[in-house]
Amino acid sequence: MKPLQQPFPRQAANLPYKLPPPLFDARCRACWFTAALGVLVVASFATLGLDWQAFVSMDALRSMGRFVAEFFPPDLSPAFVRKVAWASWETLAMSALGTAMAAVLGLALAVPASRLSPQDPAWLRRPTRWLLNALRAIPELVWAALLLISAGLGPMAGTLALALHTSGVLGRLFAEAMENVPTGPAAALRAQGVGPLRVFAYATLPQVLPQLMSYALYRWENNIRAAAVLGVVGAGGLGQLLSFHMGLFHMNKTATLLAAMLLMVACVDALSFAARRWMTR
Repeated sequence: MKPLQQPFPRQAANLPYKLPPPLFDARCRACWFTAALGVLVVASFATLGLDWQAFVSMDALRSMGRFVAEFFPPDLSPAFVRKVAWASWETLAMSALGTAMAAVLGLALAVPASRLSPQDPAWLRRPTRWLLNALRAIPELVWAALLLISAGLGPMAGTLALALHTSGVLGRLFAEAMENVPTGPAAALRAQGVGPLRVFAYATLPQVLPQLMSYALYRWENNIRAAAVLGVVGAGGLGQLLSFHMGLFHMNKTATLLAAMLLMVACVDALSFAARRWMTR
C-alpha cells in the first residue's frame, strides 16, 4: 500500500501555525473605534425621533402613490423637450468647464501642498492644505449663493461654484497621489543635476497622470449631479427648470426633467467609466 500523502509539506510540519485573531480584542484600537462608531449610530437613531411607523403607514403609502401618479404622463411636447435639451446641455457644460478649471487649479495647489522628496522643505505644504480644506469645506450650494451676488443669476455662478469646491477636493487628492509616488526616477534625475521643474515634468507627473485623470473624471460624474442641484439657487441648467416647475406643481414637466437628468447622468457615468478603464490598462 502506498503511504498516505501528508496534507502539509515536511518543511512546514514543525512550523507553528497561528490561529486567526478574535473578532474583538481589548488591545485593538480599530476594534474599539468600530464599537464606538456603532454606539454612535445607534444613539443617532435613538435621539432623532424618526417616526418609521408613520412613514410606512397605509395613509403615507396612499399619499405617495397619488403623488407619483401625478408624474404621468410626462410632458413630451416639442417646445418643452427643446427647452429641456438646452437646459441639459447647459448643465453638462457647467459641470465640464467647472471640473476642467478645478483640475488646473487643483494641480497648481497640489504641488506646493505635497512633499515630493525627503529633502524638500515644503514650506508651503501646511498653509496650502489649509486653503484646500477651506475650499472643499464650503458646499457648492453655498459657493453658488455667494457668487450670485457678483456673477448674477445664470450658469456663471454655478460654474465658478463647482470649480472652487472641486479644486479643494482634487487638490488634496492630487497632493496625496504625488506624495505616494515612487521616488526612484525623481532621485535619479536629481543625482544628475536636473532642476526641480524638469524632475516634476519627466519623473513625477508621468507616474501619477493616469491617477490624476481618473480622479478628475470621477469628480466630473459628481459635478453633473451637483450642477443639476445648483439651479435651485438660480445658477441655471436643469436645476433651475426643476425648481421652477416643482414650485408650480407641474408634475408632468417635472417628470420629463427628472428623466433627462437620469439619462444624462447615466451617459456621463458610462463615458467616464470607459475612459478610466482605458487609462488604467
